[in-house]
Amino acid sequence: MSKKHIIVDPITRIEGHLRIEAVIDENNKIVDAFSSSTMFRGIETILKDRDPRDAGLLAMRICGVCTGTHYQRSIEAVEDAFNITIPKNARLVRNLIQGALYIHDHLVHFYHLHALDFVDIISATKADPAKTAQEAIKWAGISGYKPYTSAEADFKAVQDRVIKFAKQGRLGIFGNGYWGNKHYKLTPEQNLIGVTHYLKALDIQRDLGKMQAIFGGKNPHPQSIVVGGVTCVQDIQNPSRIALFKQLLKDGTDFIKGAYLPDIYMAGTMYADEATDKDATYKGIGGTGGGILSFMSYGDFKLDDTGFYEADQLFPSGLVLDGDISKALEVDTDKITEDVTHAWYKGDKPLHPYVGETIPNYTGLEKKDDGYAYLKTDEKYSWIKSPRYDGKAIEVGPLARMVIGYVKGDERITKYVGNFLKRANLPVTVLFSTIGRTAARAIETELMADVMMDWVDELAKNTASGDLSTWTEFDFDEVAVDCKGAGLAEAPRGALGHWVNIKDGKITNYQAIVPSTWNAGPRDKDGKLGAYEASLIGTKVANPEEPLEIIRTIHSFDPCIACAVHVMDTKGKELAVYKVDPNCTF
Repeated sequence: MSKKHIIVDPITRIEGHLRIEAVIDENNKIVDAFSSSTMFRGIETILKDRDPRDAGLLAMRICGVCTGTHYQRSIEAVEDAFNITIPKNARLVRNLIQGALYIHDHLVHFYHLHALDFVDIISATKADPAKTAQEAIKWAGISGYKPYTSAEADFKAVQDRVIKFAKQGRLGIFGNGYWGNKHYKLTPEQNLIGVTHYLKALDIQRDLGKMQAIFGGKNPHPQSIVVGGVTCVQDIQNPSRIALFKQLLKDGTDFIKGAYLPDIYMAGTMYADEATDKDATYKGIGGTGGGILSFMSYGDFKLDDTGFYEADQLFPSGLVLDGDISKALEVDTDKITEDVTHAWYKGDKPLHPYVGETIPNYTGLEKKDDGYAYLKTDEKYSWIKSPRYDGKAIEVGPLARMVIGYVKGDERITKYVGNFLKRANLPVTVLFSTIGRTAARAIETELMADVMMDWVDELAKNTASGDLSTWTEFDFDEVAVDCKGAGLAEAPRGALGHWVNIKDGKITNYQAIVPSTWNAGPRDKDGKLGAYEASLIGTKVANPEEPLEIIRTIHSFDPCIACAVHVMDTKGKELAVYKVDPNCTF
């Protein structure tokens, strides 16, 4: 059997630095895959010996995209350690800030990071604008909403722009796409719809970003969340600020329902054969890109004020293991560990985050006769650790949240997932695929946009009644003596945990397991694949020189990989090394 090694480095249209190596057989089917984050982060080390009240402002720098989520999770970890319950207004404001981040992030992900894995830009130049308008009406009808764009003139204007740029060789960021690859399946008219909505989403996402800034102070690094509550008192008592938030939310919701959802129905229908191709799966359930089929959610978005871990939640916590949708298990966070067998860190056993270590141990790449450097896949090959739940590899993210909510019978999630599957005339098992993972994010976006309208009204009603409380007072010197806490909830990309140990008012240990750690991690000591790696097994590649299918599946997770401290060229030659002093106070 002849095999070929494919290297995709860097994976573009993501946050951070990610390398994928895949092995394909003579039928161009992936039989092995390896995921590697090629650059070191180390925020945990920087947080040691800091005041825990400042941790959130530093922890949000873990990411340049979901900054506010890291910010809040870090603060919640400290609140857990101090046993603080925040006021109702603070809960609602935090929900609205995070909800704004979700719908902004999901919209940007589909259109500006993932859509071009489905949409062929050049094919759109051959479309008939009149037929395109009818096509847009058709898919909006299937989704049950009014089309956001259905005028022939609008589609013609976009097509003319693309044709002009293509003729002039000025496609810019679209210039190096795999246009014409046979695994692009949309019609020219459908491609023109995708391009039109891509451009419109640039305007929409800007306004969605403003929503986070209304209560957060700014975007992407909000400043209004503090240990004990929030600081935006003047904003919540100003009706015009709440009204502006609501109007921006309404405008964004119109695009979500009239463009985003119809585009997902369109893509899902055209790629339905892949979503049901059991021969292209890792475990024979679902379709292409299904992966490990084990899912976890910590749960998130508190719906009452009974306590951080006691409150009802919009997204329920739970586990669904090995594709068994007949039951959901409860999460026991004591069973979470991180393995570094194949990660560039020192360590000889899996550790719980409370006692976790972040000690770099970079061992390099392997240079071969062809002049390229390859991952040492039998040894260490990634800066990402391998999180495990009771020894199991787990996928997290919107798909996990929708599957767990559906299996647990959550009323809202069951309704939104059920409506989508009914309108698309598809079984629930199609969710276990690249297409399903992408669809789950859109389903969640619609749900989030709708429920946020209720939260805005609830906040307005509560403040109008005279309740302007936004902070719970506490005695720092009394509570920060010797304690530990965890902020375990969800980020747009999945389960996010921050664990902090505090002694005598200072952080003694800090660990964060982010969603892309769960999903992008390498093999563990037992050889179990991470979610990215497993999702690629069985995938058929039309053209190994154009690994569109690899990129499409990896993008369906919305990778958010950590930042760098050293740079390497494609042959493994070290270009520069930068040493960061974690004790520097500037």
